[in-house]
Amino acid sequence: MTFRPRAWPWLAALLLTGAAHAQQTVSLTMASSHPTTYLPTGVMASHMRTEVDRLLKEAGGKYQIRWKESYGGSLFKMQDSMEAVRDGIADIGVVFSLFESDTMPLSNVSFYTPFASGNLLNVMNAMDDLVRSNAAVRFEWERNGLVFLAPVGAESYGLWTTSPVQRLADLKGRKINAPGVAGKWLQGTGAVAVDGGLPTYFTNVQTGVTEGAMSFYTGILGTRLYEVAPHIADVNIGAASFGGVAINASRMKSLPPEVQQVLIKAGASYKAALVKETLGRVDSARAEMTAKGARITVWSEAERQAWAKAMPDIAGEWIKANEARGLPAASVLAQFMSSLAASGDKPLRAWGAAK
Repeated sequence: MTFRPRAWPWLAALLLTGAAHAQQTVSLTMASSHPTTYLPTGVMASHMRTEVDRLLKEAGGKYQIRWKESYGGSLFKMQDSMEAVRDGIADIGVVFSLFESDTMPLSNVSFYTPFASGNLLNVMNAMDDLVRSNAAVRFEWERNGLVFLAPVGAESYGLWTTSPVQRLADLKGRKINAPGVAGKWLQGTGAVAVDGGLPTYFTNVQTGVTEGAMSFYTGILGTRLYEVAPHIADVNIGAASFGGVAINASRMKSLPPEVQQVLIKAGASYKAALVKETLGRVDSARAEMTAKGARITVWSEAERQAWAKAMPDIAGEWIKANEARGLPAASVLAQFMSSLAASGDKPLRAWGAAK
């Protein structure tokens, strides 16, 4: 007699249900030209990635991400960040619009308004709103094959130099590293701007290429620049948004809708996390630098005003150049400044208008 196993309908149904809900794996490459000690990269690599995983699990676990990660410039350098995500070298990454003055000029509006706001949250909110509500700014990301997920920025800028810079007159003749269009902040000061980014500052000062750099506490801490440029001028030039976390548009479109929505939610969470993490580390960065020999000079309001007044109207020049290209720079500047004013900021100068 041949044994015939009894059919168990409930078992068959269970197996079919399990197959229907089998977890699907999606591979994504996350990368940055900077190491994870640099907060915009670090918060992306930790908080944002973790948030994506959490939200997918919370949604039922139908999808999971197999993350491939590359940080510290092993895939691309900072000046190539936009092209790297655009061309699919990385799926998700920190894109520095700061180095894309030709292809993404409107996204750099905060770099044409120094001394407008030292409040990072206000600047990040203003830039986030611009990308999402202003068609011309959003188009800069879309035409480069990018989906903007969150703004990237840093606390107020100051100076790290080999000898003291306690007033505007002390800048005359100095060679100072400044990233991209931020070098325009040195116009009218007598200093010479030398283009560069955080990874280059230490070597440039150590070898005498420059005599210091214009940057911010949380960025400088990981570079150890304060060891060779121990004089810190706490000028409060202003917080700035220099790009965003973005995903390759074609890759985004290829993802399941559920995964797309999770990435968008994680982007919104990234902004809040970056602001919180940055502001939480400024004081400890200052303390660590001074403990290791750095000396801080806080500039007076009179000297800050003197710097702002000495500069040419870089925003006005930016408007003129971009309006000639058919870009609505004047309205973008107006929207950005209006957003800051609504948050309580009082700029030292009316950029885009006569002194």
